[in-house]
Amino acid sequence: MSTYAYLGPVGTFTEAALKKISTEADSRVPYANVTAALDAVRTGEAAYALVPIENSVEGVVARTLDELATGAPLVIAGEVTLPVSFALMSLPGRTEISTIATHPHAEAQCRTYIAQRYPHAELVPTTSTAAAAQALSRGEFDAAIASSAAAEHFGLTIIEENIGDNDGAVTRFVLVQKPGQIPKPTGDDRTSVALFIDGARAGALLEILTVFADHNVNLTFIQSRPTGRELGHYHFIIDVEGHCQDEPVAKSLSELGEICDEIRFLGSYPREAQK
Repeated sequence: MSTYAYLGPVGTFTEAALKKISTEADSRVPYANVTAALDAVRTGEAAYALVPIENSVEGVVARTLDELATGAPLVIAGEVTLPVSFALMSLPGRTEISTIATHPHAEAQCRTYIAQRYPHAELVPTTSTAAAAQALSRGEFDAAIASSAAAEHFGLTIIEENIGDNDGAVTRFVLVQKPGQIPKPTGDDRTSVALFIDGARAGALLEILTVFADHNVNLTFIQSRPTGRELGHYHFIIDVEGHCQDEPVAKSLSELGEICDEIRFLGSYPREAQK
């Protein structure tokens, strides 16, 4: 039985997404943050890690992108998407709410609700929505924004459900493993790469985009992130349609080697069917 690390504690949306992959509860091990979950794969404590990478409302999960692009090498083996719905919860009998804990991405997706209902409450960031619920259960805050499952797990009272500003919010998670065997092409795949370029090279991004366009490769995701080396130096994380063994993608990656200082391959893997 393979072991799966995930962003915990129990009751996170990541755990809910992981249940679509692993039905064995004993195989799922929660970790306090994205880095710890990914490090569990790097050290061999887990075969895989499932971590969030982007949300349809708030955008990218920066820590996941940075870990994949600049941390010890890991590759993506698959992806999972999950609709997310948030609830406001408190300890049973609590009426006064002056502090609300939640993950920053959840807070960003519930801003209108918070501004209208609790404009004077202090918002406290936590490493996950379930961590907020767990801390609330210890009496550290007055309320938390998390999933209904987290409220049930930690014995909390739901004040109101479906408080998100967007009813159609979806989060994409990636299943990460050590570099090695690449999943075989399925005909509906995604390839992810991190591209590092010389900061003094004018027009480098246009050159990169032109290479993909010339080979009729469609980009599904592009994000710039600082390299951490010095101010003004960035790399690009790009997702494209297709598998690295597909000729258009393979030719594109080969030509990019002439433009980029470094290319980090982040995986070719099946796209999750959108229903």
